[in-house]
Amino acid sequence: MEAILIKALQFFASLSLLVMIHEFGHYITARIFKIRVEKFYIFFNPWFSLYKRKIGETEYGIGWLPLGGYVSLAGMIDESMDIEQMKQEPQPWEFRTKPAWQRLIVMLAGITMNVLLAMGIYSAMLYTWGENYYHNDDMVYGYSFNEAGESLGFVDGDKIISIDGEAIGNVREIDKKLIIADDNRSVVVERGGEQVTLTLPLEELVAMRENGSIIGFYQPIIPFVIEEVVMDSAKDSGLLANDKIIAIDDTHVEDFFAGKELLNKAAGRNAEIDIVRNATDTLRLTAPINAEGQIGVNVKMIAPRSVEYGLFESIPAGIRRTGSEIVSYWDQLKMIVNPKTKSYKEVGGFIAIGNIFPSEWNWQSFWSLTALLSVILAIMNILPIPGLDGGHALFTLWEIITRRKPSDKFLEVMQYIGLGLLLLLLVYANGSDIVKLFIK
Repeated sequence: MEAILIKALQFFASLSLLVMIHEFGHYITARIFKIRVEKFYIFFNPWFSLYKRKIGETEYGIGWLPLGGYVSLAGMIDESMDIEQMKQEPQPWEFRTKPAWQRLIVMLAGITMNVLLAMGIYSAMLYTWGENYYHNDDMVYGYSFNEAGESLGFVDGDKIISIDGEAIGNVREIDKKLIIADDNRSVVVERGGEQVTLTLPLEELVAMRENGSIIGFYQPIIPFVIEEVVMDSAKDSGLLANDKIIAIDDTHVEDFFAGKELLNKAAGRNAEIDIVRNATDTLRLTAPINAEGQIGVNVKMIAPRSVEYGLFESIPAGIRRTGSEIVSYWDQLKMIVNPKTKSYKEVGGFIAIGNIFPSEWNWQSFWSLTALLSVILAIMNILPIPGLDGGHALFTLWEIITRRKPSDKFLEVMQYIGLGLLLLLLVYANGSDIVKLFIK
């Protein structure tokens, strides 16, 4: 229960910040253009508000329905659906009387603020914590693969060189390129000193994504070489630093991960350990394995690469990171609307979003996820759907290009249609979350 509460707290803290920043973009640009702001709300407030206070011409408040927020502008058909106001004589402080370019800026200001927020967060994170990642060049022994990976043609020891002609640097790119796939993938691997090209059919990738086997379908091969002996029981057994474990209870050890599985099976008893010492001598030792499957040694792991950023280096790096996340999420949206990928089945609502937060409060994770959600919010809002900022911007662009302003009646009908579509999407996404709670 505590873990759920921590996840929920992080989610609502992040959502509140994102909504406030988004709506502030609309608010401040409206004020700059002398448009009257009637309401500024974090979360929606049907029937009642948790808090409200009127300062000047604007009512500021907090709603009880955490589905977003809104800024109500005088003379605009928006979430308030104040049709009666639109029947009155237009006033100079109203949204509808302002030039189209000003209205366009106001509509895009929320999206802009979310993008700027993501840039700011990523820049601050890189300046504060730097960047740690695993580079593909450091996977000198290649990768091992699960059954799903082997069925695609991969062989243990393959070094992944490129995917669809793009060289792999950061290891995380492998996951992104295979999970976010809307067509067949061409993968070049190095095998036995030669390059081999594998074609991964989209249908197979979709099946792997649906059954979960694509997560962790590969892992780096790490020899089971002892870096340090840390427990007396291991020392008494004769184990030394730089010993390479090659077999446990007469079962060959392919790498550290395979060896760890064998140690787990031997938990709570003595095990026969075959080692190679000084690269030439083969020895058999008997060592106790504790109840947690630990032999009492640290293993030489692959170290991540670390990059530190100064103040002026972090800003362009943060901008690049934001751009990368925008491209990545846009690709995911394209997958959702492509029936071949079946990604529509994976659409989730608030439960799914809340679950991406860790069960323990971690500021680095919190800010990283907040930046990502800010990017998602920006992209979702720029979609040309009536009721969203992108829909309002589309009609305004049409007006600028054609010099013909859509009628208030047309905008009213489009607003109802857009709100209906958004409601259906909301019901579908959150309904999927509820179904997944009972169907694993």
